[in-house]
Amino acid sequence: MIVRILSEGQFNLPGASIDALNDIDNRMVEAVESENRENFKLLLREMLELVRENGTPVPLDELVESDLILPEADLTLEEAEHVFIGDGLLPG
Repeated sequence: MIVRILSEGQFNLPGASIDALNDIDNRMVEAVESENRENFKLLLREMLELVRENGTPVPLDELVESDLILPEADLTLEEAEHVFIGDGLLPG
């Protein structure tokens, strides 16, 4: 799965990491719904670190469509209320 982190670039994330990413996404929806700012920030950091640590950067000169776009690290809780809703970023 090709994952883009806004303002950072794209990463090729192996399938083995998708379930962990989905779990964080689901917990992120809960944190946003309950307006838990501290948990939201921790989960956002965890989500981005998972992609950075487990994904392989896609070279800048390689044009690949992103399967998933993650927000920037400085996303606010108020902005997240428009992103992490329903099923979150990853359905299921």
